[in-house]
Amino acid sequence: MPVTVTRTTITTTTSSSSGLGSPTIVGSPRALTQPLGLLRLLQLLSTCVAFSLVASVGAWTGAMGNWSMFTWCFCFSVTFIILIVELCGLQARFPLSWRNFPITYACYAALFCLSASIIYPTTYVQFLSHGRSRDHAIAATTFSCIACVAYATEVAWTRARPGEITGYMATVPGLLKVLETFVACVIFAFIGGPSLYQDKPALEWCVAVYSICFILAAVAILLNLGDCTNILPISFPSFLSGLALLSVLLYATAIVLWPLYQFSERHGGHSRRYSDVGCSNRHTYYVCDWDRRLAVAILTAINLLAYLADLVYSARLVFVR
Repeated sequence: MPVTVTRTTITTTTSSSSGLGSPTIVGSPRALTQPLGLLRLLQLLSTCVAFSLVASVGAWTGAMGNWSMFTWCFCFSVTFIILIVELCGLQARFPLSWRNFPITYACYAALFCLSASIIYPTTYVQFLSHGRSRDHAIAATTFSCIACVAYATEVAWTRARPGEITGYMATVPGLLKVLETFVACVIFAFIGGPSLYQDKPALEWCVAVYSICFILAAVAILLNLGDCTNILPISFPSFLSGLALLSVLLYATAIVLWPLYQFSERHGGHSRRYSDVGCSNRHTYYVCDWDRRLAVAILTAINLLAYLADLVYSARLVFVR
């Protein structure tokens, strides 16, 4: 869906995919010599080197290592597909909206690589003994950071600018939707085991909040990627505003209930890390229950702030079909 932003305003009919004011060259090898093409080559190279270094010495173990390896392989594969589409000029035949897809993917990839750049060294690299495997793992972490910066740079270049007509996902609320769904996915990873919330209705409500808000934000993203915003029984701007307001209200309850029932001893929680028996020993590749509870509490606060910003920005946007 085309979007116009006021004061924050998007109004011209010309747009530049590079975000640098130069026209995009598609269906030609010259697309790779444009700033955005060179940036995507850097993304491709850095993610390829990251997973190749790790794979060459088998330097990944456990869920966190698998997550990092998946991140680098996934980002490499999708970036390669985007380059092929642009080189061959196949945007019109791509099944998703090309106005929304690349920046949506770049935002997700930046968050994926950021998570891998933090998780991999803290849960794996620091436990490796000095040697070839550790050197490869450190180098892979460095290239993961480079990939994160490259994807974040693409988002900064291609996001909505005053004077442009663009897709919703290139606006601040659209990018916030990506952040909201990503944070929710990380929350789901930390509460993967029902032991953290089962038999406690207040905590089960929090899990329901995370699920409902994730589904609604994912629906908004998918409607834009599929150019299907007109199938809603209400206007899409109204849907977005209602979604943001509902999510803020739901997360406001979760930000109170989750810490209260996880860290208050009166409600069966553990106020100190050492009081959780599972955290008494330091385990490689393992995150104990108290740390998971704390991580979910922090991520809940982050998502509440994201939804508040989403609500503010959505109120300021003027959408034009």
